[in-house]
Amino acid sequence: MRYLAPAALTVSSLVLLVAAEGMPDTAAAPGTAAVAEALPVASVLPAAAPAVAPAAAAPSPRPVVIRGTRLAESRSRRSPAPAEVFTGSGFDACTAPSLETMRAWKRDSPYGAVGVYVSGGQRGCSQPRLTADWVRQVRAMGWKLIPTHVGLQAPCSTLGGKPRRIDPAAAVRQGKEEAAEAAAALRALGLGPGSPVYLDIESYPRGDQRCSQGVVDFTLSWTRALHAAGYRSGFYSSTDSGIADLAAAARAGASPLPDALWYARWDDRADTTSTTALAPGQWSPHARIHQYRGNTTETHGGAALTIDHNSVDAPVAA
Repeated sequence: MRYLAPAALTVSSLVLLVAAEGMPDTAAAPGTAAVAEALPVASVLPAAAPAVAPAAAAPSPRPVVIRGTRLAESRSRRSPAPAEVFTGSGFDACTAPSLETMRAWKRDSPYGAVGVYVSGGQRGCSQPRLTADWVRQVRAMGWKLIPTHVGLQAPCSTLGGKPRRIDPAAAVRQGKEEAAEAAAALRALGLGPGSPVYLDIESYPRGDQRCSQGVVDFTLSWTRALHAAGYRSGFYSSTDSGIADLAAAARAGASPLPDALWYARWDDRADTTSTTALAPGQWSPHARIHQYRGNTTETHGGAALTIDHNSVDAPVAA
């Protein structure tokens, strides 16, 4: 399933957040009028002066300073349709389960939403069942869907199973291209305008300015292209890498930001409010998913699945 780095924030994550202290919280409520207001173009933030480490101590990672980037976007395309929000328990599985399993789990499990890997060249599993008919039947059962795209990974990613990475010099173009792929997949599956698709950026080492900026530039371009296509933008990553970089980018005035964040921190806390990786006003309310436990096997109605557990308070497919 998904790879997660240790849950604790790295030193460089903390430095990034401190460097951004005092900047406007532009992610206060993505999808609301507050976010639709014009944002100032932020200049490159000055890097903090490096601390002198004791002679016996290992050098600290170089601080990462995110540049605030603003991409032009038509405000009329910002919210193409009212968002459908689900609040409750959800799960994601690598391959779309059978209809029989989905029927059994809807009847006997506590879950109401399911994450589905709809597109991307680096999905971990094949999707032999994922068709428009599967989507139609599962939704008729009452399930809410959380579409997910697994494509290019961070420039500094160390994942051997996902070797294709963002090129920081081409991140804007690549983000636009992958958004087009995701939008086409949503249309093919019958998922309507206003639906979100969550960009899956797995955990990556932090402390590399070029890598972090590449992820941010890619994500802003992904978001802009999805909005232009009539869909919402989501972003999935771990709290100590992608989520930390997006939170800092928000403080630096970056735009357009994803409409919702799906953060991975396997702390067994089934909520969307206890994380310290996001300020209380960032991506709130109704714009967060917390993946709080992973790679467990459960059986409901006689059907077993290996899943990740999610607390959901965010947009789902329309």
